[in-house]
Order: sequence, then structure tokens, then C-alpha cells
Amino acid sequence: MALAIFDLDETLIHGDCATLWSAQMGRLGWVDPEPFMQRNNELMDAYARGELAMEEFMAFTLEPMAGRTPEEVEYLVEPWVEDVIEPIIFSEGTRTIAEHRAKGDRILIISASGTHLVKPIAARIGVQDVLGIELQVTHGVYSGQTEGVLTYREGKVTRLKQWLHDEGETLEGASFYSDSRNDLPLLLQVAYPHVINPDPTLLAHAEQAGWPIHRWS
Repeated sequence: MALAIFDLDETLIHGDCATLWSAQMGRLGWVDPEPFMQRNNELMDAYARGELAMEEFMAFTLEPMAGRTPEEVEYLVEPWVEDVIEPIIFSEGTRTIAEHRAKGDRILIISASGTHLVKPIAARIGVQDVLGIELQVTHGVYSGQTEGVLTYREGKVTRLKQWLHDEGETLEGASFYSDSRNDLPLLLQVAYPHVINPDPTLLAHAEQAGWPIHRWS
């Protein structure tokens, strides 16, 4: 049994769940939608260029949730996943997960989005093992801060190595699927890297390295 590891945003789903949740917070009245989404999109442009300080993005997008209980947020995320996320799940992604399962592989989703979004989306896809950015809870409510190592760039490798140790797993024969240049540190760790609708930097690297390039729609 080997690991089959998947990024989430723009890999298993056609979109970025954190940005889509930012738009939802506007619809909920938690933020002023126009300036909030303008800043959100500026930060996501920095992500696409490989220049984002993830701490800055998380502090910005989590601030509207500060003081809210995890239960309150979960209650609102569940129908959002059904209405907004389920229609943009790549069928090729779920099929690839099924193929790995048929071979006896263990499926892991590792994402640079918060676990308040990644876990329910992964559950909808049928995946239990998840690594994402952990949200700090203080006195029963979200503080608006993160905790631990962020699952972003080299942080994905750090968190994955700790998970491997905790779970008694290894990267022997592992696959990793991603769309983003930001995941090159992890792609370089696995035996079977796959790129999905890659950004230009990742595409160039994949072509030079001879990695499989998939176009999912």
C-alpha cells in the first residue's frame, strides 16, 4: 500500500475554496464584500506568483471568523460545500482517487487552506485523511489566528513528515498531484509526481523533468 497525496484547490476542485468562502462571508454579511474580495484577490495573485506570505492571507481571511464558535462555522460551511463546492469537483480527480483506492493505496489531501474548509470538502469527496492549516480556538471560539506549521510550500513537507511519523507511513511509492508551483517542494519528495492543469512555472518544470501532465476539466 502506497500513499496517494492530493492538493485540493485547483487540483481536486476547479477553484480556490478559501476565496469562495471569502465570497460566502460577504453573502453572510460578515464582511463588506467589494473591498474584502479586492484584497483577497490581490493576495491570491501573489500566491499565483509564488510571492504570498501565507500568514498574511490567513490573518486577513480569518479575522471575520474571530469570536465565532467552530460549531457555528461548521453549520454554515456544510450547506456551502454542497451548493458551491460539489458542482466544481473534478470528476477526473474522484476517478483517480478511486483508481488508487482500488490498488489499496491510502489517500491523503494536503492543502494550504484552513481545515474548517478542507475537512468537510474532503469528506464530501470521501477522503478522511487531511492535512491543512489549523485554526486556533481560544475559550471555545476562533481567535482569528492559526497554530502550528502552515501547510504551505516547505510547510507541507514538514507537516507531511510529522504525519508519516505519527501514522507509521512512508513515502515509498508515493504519488502527489498538484497544480501549483508552490507545491514543488513536495512534488520533489515523491516517487510519482503528477501535475494537474499546471501554472506556467510548474508546467515548465514538469516538461523538463518528464512528469505526467494532466488536463482535468
